[in-house]
Amino acid sequence: MNDKSSEEQLLEFLYACPVGLIECDAAGDIALMNPHAMQHLLPLAGARDASNLFAAMEQHAPELRSIAAAHTAPTGRVCDGHRIFVDLGPGRRAQAPKVLACTVVKLAPDRLMVTLSDISQQVVQEERLRQADTWFATLLDDVDEYAALAIGADSRITSANACFTRQTGYESVSAIGRNLADVLEGDQSGGDLRVEEQVKIAERDGWHLQEGWQQRSNGERYWCQRLVVARFDYDAPSPSGFSIILRDVPRRQEAVDDMRRLLTCDHLTGASNRRHFSQVMEREQGQWRELRQSLSLVVLDLDYFKAINDTHGHPVGDAVLCRVAEACAALLPPRCIFARLGGEEFGALLPRYDQIQALGLAEEMRAAIADLEIQVPTGPLRVTASLGCATFDEVGGSIDALITLADERLYAAKRAGRNQVCHSSARAA
Repeated sequence: MNDKSSEEQLLEFLYACPVGLIECDAAGDIALMNPHAMQHLLPLAGARDASNLFAAMEQHAPELRSIAAAHTAPTGRVCDGHRIFVDLGPGRRAQAPKVLACTVVKLAPDRLMVTLSDISQQVVQEERLRQADTWFATLLDDVDEYAALAIGADSRITSANACFTRQTGYESVSAIGRNLADVLEGDQSGGDLRVEEQVKIAERDGWHLQEGWQQRSNGERYWCQRLVVARFDYDAPSPSGFSIILRDVPRRQEAVDDMRRLLTCDHLTGASNRRHFSQVMEREQGQWRELRQSLSLVVLDLDYFKAINDTHGHPVGDAVLCRVAEACAALLPPRCIFARLGGEEFGALLPRYDQIQALGLAEEMRAAIADLEIQVPTGPLRVTASLGCATFDEVGGSIDALITLADERLYAAKRAGRNQVCHSSARAA
């Protein structure tokens, strides 16, 4: 077989291969890419450099660069099936998320082989199976050990079984007639929904399942799985009451907690990742529609961050990102969420914060970032950020409009001189 036929066969293989194939160096500069890889990578890159893998992925998988850098062995598997949750902009949030599986193999100290494949349908099916498994396990597994109670449409308890007394310490007879929230007072320190909020969601969706800390009558805390199911009379438009099942379950093992962190946290900074941030925002949107409680968004972008990377290198840039995430997350109360949205852009979602409260917290974050000092060989390095604030009330509860408005105000802060917070379309503060 001559060289030409071998090259032709290689090209045929690259074009026919059903997954994306990319060959690049350790810095991410692409040497070879097949058509399937182009179909995945070019939409992700947008205006960024599509000839560099890490630059093209910066908005959707900023952790990929640090994952590759952390693999110091000259060869070997860098990551296997790393999931990248893709958000291509407004209009896609109502659809199932696009998810890419990325595998990176180090063939030589300066040679990486990368595969990309679309596993969106697989992820949707996994989520459905998890929901079904949780649902049936809750209803069928060792049912005698479940505390069961019922409430009317007014949220007052109408019945409770004997296991309810054993689990919570409240006598069933004395609980009947009391408001559910007075008996099942949970612990919201981790941001869990209050019981009345669960009932609201069950009224809308038919059911709601949550795990979190619960208190017994003597004040002792235990880890509780709580299922709220709406009951409807024949042809009734709204539920006549709700059935509630409580299960005292062992606290999740460390391995499960590690898996949750892996799926919800940014690999580099430890802040929430973009996918988890989007999921929480959609959940909060549903609660805003039902409860009409304040909800605010703060987005921030580090000023002149590219110059930091260009001057001091990516390790220093990574250290800056980690310090910023740590400083901002420390200012947020439990239910709020701080996330790395891509590159040097972060976001804070603030449930129950109105515009004035959000502005105050954004100003605290701006000041905390400006106070940071990162040591580099040339001396202390300082960094600033520009921030934009918006609330759900301003945009009628639209996620896309909320993000757009916050982004507009962020760039207004940059145009006004940077290192400041903008909370209106007219001016920065």
